[in-house]
Amino acid sequence: MQPLYHYRLVGVFVVLIAIQCGGVDARAQIPTRAEVDAVQSVSLPEDPAAIIAVVGQTPIFLGEISPKVEARINEVLAKANQSVPEDQLKFARINLTRGMLTQAIQNKMMRESFLLDQVGTQSAEKRAEADETLAARARQMFHESELPQLKKQYKANDMSELDALLRQKGSSLAARQRDFTDAMLGHLYIRSKVNKDPTVSLADITQYYNEHQAEYRRTAMANWEQLTVLHSNFSSRDEAIKAISDMGREAYFGGNVQAVARAKSQEPFASSGGLHDWTAKGSLASEVLDAQIFSLPLNALSEIIEDETGFHIIRVLGRKEAGFTPLSEVQDEIRAKIREQKIAESQKNVMKEMQLRVQVWSLFPDDIEGAKPLPSSIASRPSATPAAANRF
Repeated sequence: MQPLYHYRLVGVFVVLIAIQCGGVDARAQIPTRAEVDAVQSVSLPEDPAAIIAVVGQTPIFLGEISPKVEARINEVLAKANQSVPEDQLKFARINLTRGMLTQAIQNKMMRESFLLDQVGTQSAEKRAEADETLAARARQMFHESELPQLKKQYKANDMSELDALLRQKGSSLAARQRDFTDAMLGHLYIRSKVNKDPTVSLADITQYYNEHQAEYRRTAMANWEQLTVLHSNFSSRDEAIKAISDMGREAYFGGNVQAVARAKSQEPFASSGGLHDWTAKGSLASEVLDAQIFSLPLNALSEIIEDETGFHIIRVLGRKEAGFTPLSEVQDEIRAKIREQKIAESQKNVMKEMQLRVQVWSLFPDDIEGAKPLPSSIASRPSATPAAANRF
């Protein structure tokens, strides 16, 4: 028997998942009592100016994350119209903060990596100058492309109104501009490192095909036309046989099975002229029909076939024998798969390289590979500047 707490927790499950995921995720798991209790010992700073991570020489402040977190929580709670115990709210708040912080760190890491590519080992003054130049270019792009879209999205007439509307969502115009800048510079970094159109040779395609033969094995398939009468629609077997015989003669002498099927057939595909598209052997509920479809001569009306549901006349239009789909038919599909694999592998390597180049200190170091715990001396000094990252 599960504890009473579990059932109480199920009552707010949808609310918690909506807070953390931005919507209900069927794959998400109901948090256990132990998971919720474990979070209660975690403390977040209260000062929005408190540093919760440092990426290279760039700090991330609580105030960059917490408004979005609280806005999400308030939005979901308002829609749910349901009270959620404080310990469970804290569980959602911490997890949401960690998720948003992880994303922010990754964006900053890409920005820092791009900046390192631009200035290398030059002086701090040169670095600051390059950073400002890049940021100015990004701000210009924000005003030219992103700002008009935001105004349209929020139906705002001017930037002041837009900023007010964004703040209701836990953001601001300045925050959106900062996020846009990080994302743009990160995109530039990834684009400079990852070949989006890698070469895929015929040897690559052949090797993939040979290593994934099971994916390209196909069973025998057939397509056919069918006329059917059902036992359940007739008072006697003789009446059913007469009906199917009449349909068969009409189709034979008229030469149009599909027209007869639309008018008189009693199976689910009758409205489509009794035409059954390519179907794998062994997938039919009727074993009798399955056997006949894969043995009768092509393009000839069959004799009357009886199974447990009724009587049938079929004409097999085509068959494909069991075997392997030829490489020539799937090489474009394989080429696309290999290209995506190469791009993903390249991106993975870039991320690994980035983690080596850019040091990260975080309030939640376990969430970022290679990150170090944020020293309490930094976390407790909201006035610390980016240069503080060099002192630990």
